[in-house]
Amino acid sequence: MPAVFMALAAYFIWGSFQGERGLEAQKARQAGMDVARQDLDSAKQEQAVWQRRVEALRTESLDRDALDERVRDRLNLSNANDIIMLYPPGKRLF
Repeated sequence: MPAVFMALAAYFIWGSFQGERGLEAQKARQAGMDVARQDLDSAKQEQAVWQRRVEALRTESLDRDALDERVRDRLNLSNANDIIMLYPPGKRLF
């Protein structure tokens, strides 16, 4: 009879360490939760960046002159009335 109790005790002790709800599994779940929290923080930061960008595009806060200047710079376009000053390579002002 003591062998049966020893076997049951050994089974439950093993299960508390190695089972699907044991200490080892708890460590693995905690590591997964830490990674998920880091991903969530990163996603929240990226969302905040995109919200600021979208808010800047609203008509109430849109500076049309700054937008025009930025578009012309990015697309390398100019207006017929613009005065264009060429700088040597590596000597740009901005």
